[in-house]
Amino acid sequence: EGGCPTGKAVITHGGNLKASYVIHAVGPIWKDGNSDEDNLLASAYIESLKIADKHNLKTIAFPSISTGAYGFPVDRAAKIALRAVSDYLDKSDIKEVRFVLFSDYDYDVYSKAYDEL
Repeated sequence: EGGCPTGKAVITHGGNLKASYVIHAVGPIWKDGNSDEDNLLASAYIESLKIADKHNLKTIAFPSISTGAYGFPVDRAAKIALRAVSDYLDKSDIKEVRFVLFSDYDYDVYSKAYDEL
């Protein structure tokens, strides 16, 4: 209770990190693909980007939200993430978005999804 709801994000100072801020996004737990997971995942990225814009941040890095312990299929998540970020950047002052991925497999999936975008 009192935590950040699924599909939303909050910002904190980066503390001892090189990053000035950390934006904490809450992605959905994969259930069956019919429980609004796609929209909630897109929202986690968009809400993070809105916070970055509000704080005049020009760069942001994302992991592959929800694809680890939350079980969201990477191929599906990559398409959603890249589309959400791409659409948002059309109306934003953010200059750079990086995806920091866990494995070569994830990188290959995101690269293919990016090429198809």
